[in-house]
Amino acid sequence: MKRKKDELEESISVVKRKQYELQEKVISKTRILEKLSICLKDLHQQIHDVQEQYNKSTQALFDVESIHKDDLKRAQIDIDSAQSLVSRLTDEETTLFQQLSTKKNTTMEINKEIEEFKKNVHEKSNQIRMHQQCQNNKVTAFGGDRVLSLLQAIEKHHREFRRPPIGPIGVHVKLIDGDFWALAIENAIGRMLDAFIVTDSKDAGVLRKCANEANYRNVQILIYNFSTRLSIPTNMLPSTRHPTIYSVLNCDSPVVQNILVDMKHIERTVLVDNYDSGKEIVFKQHIQNLSDVFTSNGTQLFFRNSVETTLPPNRRCKTGRLCGSVEEHISKCENDIMRLNELIDQGIKRKRSNEDDYLKINARAQDVKRQRFHEQSLLMSKQNDLKSMKDSYAVESSANPAPPVEEVLHRQILDIQNKMDLEKASMDNIKHSLVSTELKDKELMLSFEKLCDLAKGDIDAIDEAEKEFSGIEQNISQAQEEKTHYERFMNDKVLPTLREAKDQYESLKRKRQEDIEKASIICPESDVITLGGCAGKTPEQLSAQLSRIKKRLHLESVGCPESIDDLRILHGKKQRKIAKKQQIYNGFHEKLNSCQKALDFRWTKFKRNASLLKRELTWQFNGHLSKKGISGQINVNYDEKTLSVEVKMPQDTSHKTVRDTRGLSGGERSFSTLCFALALHGMTESPFRAMDEFDVFMDAVSRKISMDTLVDFALLEGSQWILITPHDTSIVKSGSKIKKQQMEAPRA
Repeated sequence: MKRKKDELEESISVVKRKQYELQEKVISKTRILEKLSICLKDLHQQIHDVQEQYNKSTQALFDVESIHKDDLKRAQIDIDSAQSLVSRLTDEETTLFQQLSTKKNTTMEINKEIEEFKKNVHEKSNQIRMHQQCQNNKVTAFGGDRVLSLLQAIEKHHREFRRPPIGPIGVHVKLIDGDFWALAIENAIGRMLDAFIVTDSKDAGVLRKCANEANYRNVQILIYNFSTRLSIPTNMLPSTRHPTIYSVLNCDSPVVQNILVDMKHIERTVLVDNYDSGKEIVFKQHIQNLSDVFTSNGTQLFFRNSVETTLPPNRRCKTGRLCGSVEEHISKCENDIMRLNELIDQGIKRKRSNEDDYLKINARAQDVKRQRFHEQSLLMSKQNDLKSMKDSYAVESSANPAPPVEEVLHRQILDIQNKMDLEKASMDNIKHSLVSTELKDKELMLSFEKLCDLAKGDIDAIDEAEKEFSGIEQNISQAQEEKTHYERFMNDKVLPTLREAKDQYESLKRKRQEDIEKASIICPESDVITLGGCAGKTPEQLSAQLSRIKKRLHLESVGCPESIDDLRILHGKKQRKIAKKQQIYNGFHEKLNSCQKALDFRWTKFKRNASLLKRELTWQFNGHLSKKGISGQINVNYDEKTLSVEVKMPQDTSHKTVRDTRGLSGGERSFSTLCFALALHGMTESPFRAMDEFDVFMDAVSRKISMDTLVDFALLEGSQWILITPHDTSIVKSGSKIKKQQMEAPRA
């Protein structure tokens, strides 16, 4: 206690000394701050004096700057007005050039219309000329003047023919009941109206020589047997109320009628008034023995291989050659020419008016363009002047900087203020330390007083503890006496009773073990446990249960006379049989799992191969189509068992894909079918292959591409190909592996 008191006295003296030192530092800092405040006041006064002097010297400069600002403002206003004028001229120029483009396009469209009208006038004039020739001689309608020369050559060499040639065919046919079906029949028969018929190849050679002599080298010669008129049964004709070409056409020669029946199937070609009637007959009724349907305007409709096809009239077909009233056609053509000439005159007037407007707008546009260039040059010069004015004013303003003295004084003021802030902060820290020192001094004084009070309380507490200790010693002696009493009681009365109970427990336990051994002789414990056990049951309950079991055993013995050993042997056999069957089942189950895995693997591989084959089919199909600039795709759905072809034509500006081949022309559909067949051929193996009618409905270009594609494919594959076509095979390129064979024309 005394040592603690000395430590507190020493701490109080240290705190007193530190408090005195801090008070001295506070007084010193206060003096320094007063000196700095005086210096700061002097510096502010100096700055005020320098500022007054500077304001007087720069007043004149402010007047000059205001003048410069006015000049810059006026220059900027001029530039803004010039920019707005240039923008307006630019917009006007753009509008005028757009109008020029519109006028130019309009003029081009008018020129196209005029050219089309002139082309129609030329065609109508040719028709008038042809009809005028027909008035003089009907034969000239089917080949022109060259036919007359050919007929003269035939007359000259008539002795060389076995049978006189018949032709042109158009001269030997006439319409029955008016000229209503003339256009349809001319589209149906076509160029065959100009053809000649001979009886054999020798006569065909003589006729070809006569044609060369008459300068009619492209004459069409048909070899046909000259026989009597064919008899057509009624059941071979189409059953419809509409007429056929056979019923409306009168042929003065049976050979002409027979060849038209054999080659043009006129007995199965039906004539209808309009497209709707033809569509009803061809695409909905599906009449037997029906080949084609032609409308009165020459439109052709037919249905083959589940494909509906509609072909427009042939523009190159010469019309009016079968008509009886040529004058009506001539007057109609003259009226059409007059109407077309009027349209041409109107178009020329519109073209001239459009060209005059174009010249006016062009002149105005050039004037606006020149004015815009002039205003842009003025704008650029004004912008350059404004920039030079700004640069010169900036140089003048930078030549009169603020006096450096003021900056120096401001820096000194800032330094003094920083020092004052540092001194104030230091003084605040010292004051804070002084306050904490005073608080510590007070705490130490309070601790010292408490220590004095505590010393008095400790002496009283010691006296009370001594009294309490004497009372505890008395209680311990009394507890020792009670312990001796209870130990004597336990040894005399409680422990002998516990020993007797323990001996009795051991004897009962030995007796129970003997009973268990006796009972196991009658029935093993495992069997008792199997039957449900007997834990917690009285002997009476066990006797009742035993009687029930005996009764059940008697009943079972009556139903099953075998002994328990035989039943156990039978049970073992059944268990072994079940185990063997279970083993066989497990073996089959493993085999089934293996088969299922193999099936899944093969099915996955099959689906992958199917997908790859579908891609390969599409790639090869697209590769063959690309030779004609067409692209396409083949969609195969294995689930629905369907195959569809999509073709995209290069001339289709709508970029739509044709998903139904019926939307294609005949040549395009034939070429697409050929490409599909070649794609399938490329994926299959065969020692030889054959194709027939692969180039039907194709034009010359498509047929050339198709033939080249087939020949290249056959040469690349290395297998034997047989290509059958009714067309000319001269377009097929020659080669060591290519053999051409032309068959003779068929005979009736």
